[in-house]
Amino acid sequence: MEVRDLLEQVKSGKIEITTAEQILKKLPYEDLDFAKLDHHRKLRSGFGEVVYCRGKSIEHFIKIFQSFYEKGVNILGTRASKEQFEALKAIVKEAEYDELSGVIKVVRSHPDKIGNIVVCTGGTSDIPVAEEAAQTAEFFGSTVTRIYDIGIAGIHRLLSQIERIGKANVVIAVAGMEGALPGVIAGLIDKPVIAVPTSVGYGTNFKGVSALLTMLNSCAEGIAVVNIDNGFGAAYMATQINRLAVKGNE
Repeated sequence: MEVRDLLEQVKSGKIEITTAEQILKKLPYEDLDFAKLDHHRKLRSGFGEVVYCRGKSIEHFIKIFQSFYEKGVNILGTRASKEQFEALKAIVKEAEYDELSGVIKVVRSHPDKIGNIVVCTGGTSDIPVAEEAAQTAEFFGSTVTRIYDIGIAGIHRLLSQIERIGKANVVIAVAGMEGALPGVIAGLIDKPVIAVPTSVGYGTNFKGVSALLTMLNSCAEGIAVVNIDNGFGAAYMATQINRLAVKGNE
């Protein structure tokens, strides 16, 4: 429950003060011994806490999701396995899973979609990371346009889409191999580009390090670079930029 909703219900008499006190005691976090869940984060930053699922035991994973579910909020999990999802689905029927990106969503209330974030990939092997970005941005209330497989090895594919890309408030460019896509896009449009290097590539790609270095060393202006395979981080930043762009146009 949002703090404002809680206060409104106390004011109207729907919730007793003692009950509200118990709820507020769990702010700013709830201690589960093995985890401390930050239920206060949305109040501070505008985004609720997101669950990074990889490496968590099924038991811990379920307890974390149950805690958020009991609060009646939307829940997003990244890098989840099919085994984790199936365990959650047995308890939370609304849970949805995208196996390609590893994203789990429990959506109780659908936010209005605003603005426009374009998510691009160099190739189809970059799509899992791009989908993590796209689905995260949509979960947080952004309109997302997907434009995949427009890498510079066939630059005519990119050039044919540049008008659509230029209509975005911010672009997420996801690429492995040499990682040149974000620099080319940034040189052709007047919008910020968030570059996401992926671990896609042969040996000297060094699991994404070569793409990362290319993006960091790009001579094109207006590029920010996130960590290797970090579609979530790119989407979070892109959503913040998109929100500011929409507010500025109001």
